[in-house]
Amino acid sequence: MNDEIIKTPQDNSEAPLVEVKNLKQYFNINTGLFKSKPLKAVDGISFTIGEGETLGLVGESGCGKTTVGRTLLHLYKPTAGEVYYRGNKIVTPHDIKEFRKHATMVFQDPYSSLNPRMTVADIIGEPLDIHNMYESKAERQEKILELMDHVGLNSEHASRYAHEFSGGQRQRIGIARALAINPDFIVCDEPVSALDVSIQAQIINMFDELQEKIGLSYLFIAHDLLVVRHISNRIAVMYLGKMVELADATEIYDHPLHPYSRALISAVPVPDPNIAKANQRIALGGDIPSPLNAPSGCPFRTRCPYATEQCAAEMPEFKEVYKGHFVACHNLDKVN
Repeated sequence: MNDEIIKTPQDNSEAPLVEVKNLKQYFNINTGLFKSKPLKAVDGISFTIGEGETLGLVGESGCGKTTVGRTLLHLYKPTAGEVYYRGNKIVTPHDIKEFRKHATMVFQDPYSSLNPRMTVADIIGEPLDIHNMYESKAERQEKILELMDHVGLNSEHASRYAHEFSGGQRQRIGIARALAINPDFIVCDEPVSALDVSIQAQIINMFDELQEKIGLSYLFIAHDLLVVRHISNRIAVMYLGKMVELADATEIYDHPLHPYSRALISAVPVPDPNIAKANQRIALGGDIPSPLNAPSGCPFRTRCPYATEQCAAEMPEFKEVYKGHFVACHNLDKVN
């Protein structure tokens, strides 16, 4: 990174690839005549991602998962909090531009995230143009064809337009575009949710292969827990803008501690009918509160069977209860 980027005490060889501290993203929503209220889409979350690691981020629709990814990359200006890349704090427009030479995003919808007026070659080549990553048109074309080959597209596809491709092929174009800057970190925002199941497996396997070949790190945002378990080293669970649990992928599946995590995992379908029959599905009562009118204290308390007066009075601390296993809950002794 450039020397102009602010150095921090974490600026050493032991610093994680990406570190997020107390990240907040509030949106002012008009509620009436000259009145507005903050919608707390992301409300003070912290995590790290190491080199070559995949952190899965799960939760119900509307919990703030996508906003985390976009705010991390400064597509939204953070309301508060800090983002570090290799120990360097991302603050100024120059820092952001440098950061985006190493970090990028694969978007959820392969239909709306590609410009219909651009050919595949121009879509994939756009990041190369922005960052001046070639010296001649021949080199640009060579890089584009190499990227297309990486993701399983043929060279004759280069002159075609996005609408001529299936959903799976469009997502491959999006992945090739993300790889154009030779990143080491990619935010994957539900990259397979809009695809058929058979195509999902191909795209997930491609992410795995690219990580093995190039050493990529991912923030993998999804609501499909089976997909997240397959690809992630660690999993973070979000609820209404807050992070409620974070642990190793196997640990969080085998020993979920937060009542919300337990309910989520109990809903994961099991292919073995005998095991599925023995499993107890945990049904949550009530509806998800609006982030515009979030409950006081713990945001999950209105649906939690273990909630107490303390839960209404104060937000539980997000703390490490076992090595590498973090939870935010006042009543862990009752839950487990």
